[in-house]
Amino acid sequence: MSTYLAISSHGDNEVRPSSANSHRITRQRSFRGRKEVGVIGQASWLSSCINLVNTIVGAGVLAMPLALSRMGIILGIFIILWAGVTAGFGLYLQTRCARYLERGSASFFALSQITYPNAAVIFDAAIAIKCFGVGVSYLIIIGDLMPGVVEGFSENAAGVSFLVDRHFWVTGFMLIIIPLSFLRRLDSLKYTSVIALISISYLVILVVAHFIKGDTMQNRGAIRVVRWESAVATLSSFPVIVFAYTCHQNMFSILNEIGNNSHFRTTSVVVASIGLAASTYILVAITGYLSFGNAVQGNIVSMYSSSISSTIAKAAIVVMVMFSYPLQVHPCRASVDAVIKWRPIKRSESPGSSPSRLVSLLPGAKVSSQARVDGMGETRFAAITTAIIVLSYIVAMTVSSLEKVLAYVGSTGSTSISFILPGLFYYKISSPDSPHHQRLMKGDDDEEDSTDDDEGLLSGGGLKGGVWRKRLLRQASLALAIYGGVVMVTCLVTNTLFVVATH
Repeated sequence: MSTYLAISSHGDNEVRPSSANSHRITRQRSFRGRKEVGVIGQASWLSSCINLVNTIVGAGVLAMPLALSRMGIILGIFIILWAGVTAGFGLYLQTRCARYLERGSASFFALSQITYPNAAVIFDAAIAIKCFGVGVSYLIIIGDLMPGVVEGFSENAAGVSFLVDRHFWVTGFMLIIIPLSFLRRLDSLKYTSVIALISISYLVILVVAHFIKGDTMQNRGAIRVVRWESAVATLSSFPVIVFAYTCHQNMFSILNEIGNNSHFRTTSVVVASIGLAASTYILVAITGYLSFGNAVQGNIVSMYSSSISSTIAKAAIVVMVMFSYPLQVHPCRASVDAVIKWRPIKRSESPGSSPSRLVSLLPGAKVSSQARVDGMGETRFAAITTAIIVLSYIVAMTVSSLEKVLAYVGSTGSTSISFILPGLFYYKISSPDSPHHQRLMKGDDDEEDSTDDDEGLLSGGGLKGGVWRKRLLRQASLALAIYGGVVMVTCLVTNTLFVVATH
């Protein structure tokens, strides 16, 4: 994420740096001159990637072989890559949007306040509901899988009633989940994310190992390489692939906490995370599909014969979702807090007339530190976190399936935060006529012009190229928002036809 240039009035007295070091020195000067608010840390590049990848890759990886069986190998791989590119572009737009906000204050709520202030409550409510629903589904998965895991390790476990009771396991795992959910910083979850990624790695290795061993070939069905099963079947698997990349709810927290928030570093986090996730999906999809062919089911792990390795795989899924639950509480808590604090803006109000809410987001604005810090107090933080945990626990204990609800929540919430909101936010805030763009981008434009001169670009050529790139990026952001709307409608129709109609 690029930072703004601190304009120095002593430039004539300084020795001009060499072109090789000019960009780095300019960045350092810009960072020192920029105020910092909110939650700012020294999270490393690796820590940021680990948390983002763990947010992306979940139990959905096990459904990739089924998606490939319905679409065919060629189309399926293309859709996996296409979904990764579009999701990655949404993340990239978030890094661009964060440049308009003070260091450490980036959030969907903050952007809504300077783009669509009266719709901010809708955006954050959708994010909160989506994250809450996913968190509940994780608890349900734990309750569903743990009795089978125990029975897999011990045949006598079935005789002990509480060991095969899903309520017991949901309650027991809450003792681990609760302390992790009360951590303020996303960077604090990097070690649990590593454990979750190790669990995912085991699942991938298991699928690949069975494919290499060839012990499933006797029951393998036909293979579709180019042809798909049908248009209807393809549409039914399309949402599975698209939503498998949803991680945008945590992107702003990662941008706030990363130590080096330069444009190159934040972009590389996006590229590395999406690239690793896409590689994992393709690997599991191809090897899993070639193992079972068109006979493959939604959860490929459940198709392997009972053994210690398959039991460990189920336990790995439990560990993965257990450590992914806090990653859903984090954005849910922030969105709930934003909804509580939201107040409608009257038509007569302008951004300049509401310093406590809007001007505080602009770099260089003169407001009190108390008004500028957008953090939660200890009591508020504890209350919201407790409410999320208690409500999700109650729902998980009383409901055995959220398939219908999550189908619609994912269709609306996931598409909104992945495509629609990043696209609309950047398109609105980067408009040449936008006062925020004119006010906030001046320093950044000066920085880019200075960098271009130091690198020996032809006078005017770099500027024209920069303007052309910004226009193209702005049009692409609008296209992403429109694409998100199409995906939302497609997924809603698909869910209505396949999820609800089958129950």
